[in-house]
Amino acid sequence: MLALFDTLLQAALAGLFITGDVGLLDWHAANASVLALLVALEAIAAFLVWRPGRGPIGPFLLAVGLLVLVGVQQALGESRVLAGHVPLGMAIFGIGAALTYRSFSYAYEEGSK
Repeated sequence: MLALFDTLLQAALAGLFITGDVGLLDWHAANASVLALLVALEAIAAFLVWRPGRGPIGPFLLAVGLLVLVGVQQALGESRVLAGHVPLGMAIFGIGAALTYRSFSYAYEEGSK
């Protein structure tokens, strides 16, 4: 859930930057590293649910995909490719929301695989 909130913060920082507060671009860039760290921790947690916890693999795959997309997003942002950066940011938020939903709706069943 922290990664999802941080993704929303990224969008807010970007919006404020675009509307004229140029100083927030540095905050947006710095927060990108925080988001990458949070998504990496999310992927580790999803792995632990999947492998030792015998949970579903879906959240782990979503988290790894999200981690890759965040890396691509950072590269697009640093290159100032806004035509890809903005829509990908929206996709990252959507995938993060789906992952958060799945994490809160998961019910572990003893003996399930």
